[in-house]
Amino acid sequence: MHRISFPLVVGFIACGALRTAAQTDWPTFGHDLAGTRYSPLNQINPANVARLKRVWTFHMSADLRGDAGPTAEAMEAHGPIGRAGESTPLVVNGRMYLTTPYNQVVALEPETGKLIWAYALKGGNPAVRGLEFYAGDKQSPPQVVFGTSDAKLISLNAETGKAVPGFGNEGIVDLKQGVLNGFPNAFYDLSSPPIIYRDLVITGAHTQESPSLGAAGDTRAWDMHTGKLIWQFHSVPQPGEVGHDTWEGDSWKGRSGTNVWGMMTVDSERGIVYMPFGQSTYDYWGGDRKGANLFGNSLVALDAKTGKLRWYFQSVHHDTWDYDISGPPVLLDVVRNGRKIPAVAEIGKTALLYILDRRTGKPIYGVEERPVPASDVEGEQSWPTQPFPLKPGPLARNSFQASEIAKVTPEHQKYCTELLANENGMHNLGPFTPYGATLSVVFPGTLGGSNWNPMSFDPKLGYLFINTQDLGSIGKVVKNKEGSRTPYARVSPLGPVGRFWDRDKGWPCQEPPWGRLFAVNVNTGEIAWESVLGVTDDLPAEKQKTGRPNIGGSLATAGGLVFIGATTDSRFRAFESTTGKELWVTKLDASAHSAPMTFRGKDGKQYVVIVGTGGGFLADTPSADVVTAFALP
Repeated sequence: MHRISFPLVVGFIACGALRTAAQTDWPTFGHDLAGTRYSPLNQINPANVARLKRVWTFHMSADLRGDAGPTAEAMEAHGPIGRAGESTPLVVNGRMYLTTPYNQVVALEPETGKLIWAYALKGGNPAVRGLEFYAGDKQSPPQVVFGTSDAKLISLNAETGKAVPGFGNEGIVDLKQGVLNGFPNAFYDLSSPPIIYRDLVITGAHTQESPSLGAAGDTRAWDMHTGKLIWQFHSVPQPGEVGHDTWEGDSWKGRSGTNVWGMMTVDSERGIVYMPFGQSTYDYWGGDRKGANLFGNSLVALDAKTGKLRWYFQSVHHDTWDYDISGPPVLLDVVRNGRKIPAVAEIGKTALLYILDRRTGKPIYGVEERPVPASDVEGEQSWPTQPFPLKPGPLARNSFQASEIAKVTPEHQKYCTELLANENGMHNLGPFTPYGATLSVVFPGTLGGSNWNPMSFDPKLGYLFINTQDLGSIGKVVKNKEGSRTPYARVSPLGPVGRFWDRDKGWPCQEPPWGRLFAVNVNTGEIAWESVLGVTDDLPAEKQKTGRPNIGGSLATAGGLVFIGATTDSRFRAFESTTGKELWVTKLDASAHSAPMTFRGKDGKQYVVIVGTGGGFLADTPSADVVTAFALP
């Protein structure tokens, strides 16, 4: 097996510290191109947050219904049940823009939720996690641009909601051109918003989980004036490109996955785009892709103008766990030994937080390659080590012992004990336990300790806020019948992708906590505080504070607060930034597997807004598909 060192340094441009303008609008998914999700607004603070009230609710389904929803192919590849709404609304120049799960993009009056315009897609849905805003210039008007579930990139006039004629073909670019690898029916779409750097709109890709061969997960940049392709970065390196030797033989050809299905960020001063790549297909067996498999599971830095590689850091070598990194990389400054270091922080499904010098990819607090258990599945060739950051420690459970079975009720303990006893007892070998030839309990599970969850960062405190879940998975890998989509498949007593929980109740099978919120001091690499995130309503009052499985992200404000939904208990919460104390909680109409935002309205009030649907990866039962706004009375 060919060995390579991690990370590779390709080059960098030295420059001053990242500076982002203080904004009372919310013009991009992460508030700023650096993805900090930090607002300078401070009208709402620890002294008055308990007085927050709901001021308007926009029902996305009312008068906006479209077709029957996701295609069968999309369901197979992505897996959400119900209407998934994970969008963060944008507010720019007195208008709110968002995508809905009802084939619509809408503009609202942000102080009231009143509909201004709605754009109806002719086919498919807009990207589930939202859209991007382009400020416009002398050539082009202000626009909102988004991807769709039928592989289109669409740009709308932000004022009128009409397609921009000069962009692509009457406002639409066909994203399937140039990425299908000779598979005309391969699954391909966009599930997250693109990001704009100057006059370029940069898109990731949402590709299949299986079979192994299909559409490429390349990242591309398009001219915002014309929709023409400017550059394309091969996520699976081709002959002569850096990383090609991490694929044995011709296993790179036609390989799918290896895609940025989450969000990207940009260092606008240095002109660098940071891309979190998911793993290469097929997820749970890599016998047909021996090697480290770059750029799977890698944070990759490119020259945003040209698409040329600067550096990469691979967080999982030869992934067989579905341990994507997909959350937006957060650009921040680390102050260490009196010196300010431009940094990027990234966390993936492993819940291992890497803090790197964003100019070079070098770990600031060190990374150690440690031996991990080997797979015993026929044909598999595991990578012998995986990279562990020296600081901070894991932010979610990564091992399990039978003595840690959940004991929240006698009935749940009995259920979980019997589940664990399947096939003479499931086993766990510690971090990176493989899905082997016999049943394993794996932590973190397939959904990850973190998922696409966007972190938030308070530059005054130097605190990075991160929500994680402790939800394991169970399974083993078996050989399929000849002619199947994949040579091997993961199976379990609870289905192909079984979780270590009572799925009817949504209760994990290990002792709580099941969900947490962390603050990490980036200037020391240490955990500053952690809080339990979420309650289990069906338990007795004294046992309810278990934490809950969660997918979504947080918002930090200059008012000293961290806002977050994300949990399966349909709550929206505010925590004190300095201590992690929960200061405010309200019940929503549905679980908010999204990330909140805040803005100052024309009336001078600070509003906090969150989208809730209950659909998505955790497959809650949605009771409403709504956008909800809160403000002080």
